[in-house]
Amino acid sequence: MTPKNTICIWYDSEAEAAANFYAEHFPDSAVRAVHRAPADFPSGKKGDVLTVEFTVFGIPCLGLNGGPIFPHTEAFSFQIATDDQAETDRYWNAIVGNGGAESACGWCKDRWGINWQITPRTLTEALAAGGDEAKRAFEAMMQMRKIDVATIDAARRG
Repeated sequence: MTPKNTICIWYDSEAEAAANFYAEHFPDSAVRAVHRAPADFPSGKKGDVLTVEFTVFGIPCLGLNGGPIFPHTEAFSFQIATDDQAETDRYWNAIVGNGGAESACGWCKDRWGINWQITPRTLTEALAAGGDEAKRAFEAMMQMRKIDVATIDAARRG
C-alpha cells in the first residue's frame, strides 16, 4: 500500500540508480517498486523507468525521472542524525566517496545532486542547549565540512 505522505524527488533520469545506491548504503532503506512509462513522455520513451518507490532511512520516497528541467538545490535535504564519529564518517564517505561533493557545516551532495546534512546528535544537542555552549559549538561547526565530533564535544565543554 502506498503511504499517505511520500516525498517526491525529481531526478533527471537516474531515479532507479539513486534508489539502489541508498538501499545499498543506508539502513532502513529499500527499493519497493520500479514503474515504467506506459507511453512516451517529454524526457523519455515508453518502457523507460518513470518512477521508483523507495525508502531512505525509513522515509517513503518516490523518485520521478522528470528530466533536467528542475535541478536540485539546498532547499531540500535529507538530515541524518548520527550517534558518533564512526557513523558520521560512514554516511559522509558513502555520499562523498561515490561521486558526491563536500559542502560546509556537515552538508554534502550525492552524485545525483541531492543534498544531505550528516549531523551528529552532539551538535544538535549543543545548539539546543543555547547560551555559550551553543555559541562555541556553532563557531566550531562553521569551520568544518564534515562534522568532527571530538571538536564539537570540546567546544561544548569550553
